[in-house]
Amino acid sequence: MKRSILFSTALALAALSACAESPVRPPSPPSAYDRIGSLMQISVVDRTSGRELPIYRHRGEYWVAGRPGARYAIRARNAMGERIMAVMSVDGVNVVTGETAGVLQNGYVFSGGERSDITGWRKSDSQIAAFEFTSIANSYASRTGRPDDVGVIGVAMFRERVQPPPPPIALPRRDGSSSSSREMERRSEAPSAVAEAAPAAPAAQARSADSALGTESAASAKGGLARQSPPAPSLGTAHGRRETSHVGHTTFERAQSTPDEVVRIRYDSRDNLIAAGVIPVPPPPPRWPRPEGPSAFPGSETGYVPDPPARY
Repeated sequence: MKRSILFSTALALAALSACAESPVRPPSPPSAYDRIGSLMQISVVDRTSGRELPIYRHRGEYWVAGRPGARYAIRARNAMGERIMAVMSVDGVNVVTGETAGVLQNGYVFSGGERSDITGWRKSDSQIAAFEFTSIANSYASRTGRPDDVGVIGVAMFRERVQPPPPPIALPRRDGSSSSSREMERRSEAPSAVAEAAPAAPAAQARSADSALGTESAASAKGGLARQSPPAPSLGTAHGRRETSHVGHTTFERAQSTPDEVVRIRYDSRDNLIAAGVIPVPPPPPRWPRPEGPSAFPGSETGYVPDPPARY
């Protein structure tokens, strides 16, 4: 029993000694996001594994690492209790209509709390062509003469306009007048206040539009990090094989002409993102420096002391 206790104590002391001599570990790299967005939570899913790809933030932009030949989906979950319209684009192309993408085009409408995976280019009410990571030359955007915006996924989100409630029914009063007449008197006083506040609305909308345009211009000026001397060919999204996917039709009136939120996720191969510094690479484990002269630990094999060779 004493021998067992001494042996365990010796191992514990050795472990403590190794911890004390090991160098200070560098701080762990920042964790990646699983999904981004406020009105809707957006992520990119590897359809082979079913896992959401990590989203890395680098210099104000979000990135995911794709794998050539892998099919993927844009996963969207409505985080609100109201309907939200999502206009989606891949490589600068509207995924529903195939047009060069614009925020006022058709998109998908999500009910409150609804989640769905958008798996490809919409071909009809019952079919899509799967999203698939591929070379830029084989991407759908390049094959249709639009290669300038390959490598980006966009989702523009709109709230729905709330219809005003119907006017109250006028009820007759004892004095012969009605509640509607007094309501009209109150409404007649309202236009002056409305007129004073009205000029501010167009200005606010103009500032909102200018802000959106400015953000897009700044993003365009930055260019592509992964396109600067990439170690591997950059990725695009192919027009993949046909799959069954059913949708219906509904009407949706936007609350305003500018998006309430825009999510933009760029993508490229893992090698390119590592080379561009988007994906942090942990340093290799520390190695003990070899001292001069004879080494106290020339080998690294574990085990017990073997018998010496037989004497001649």
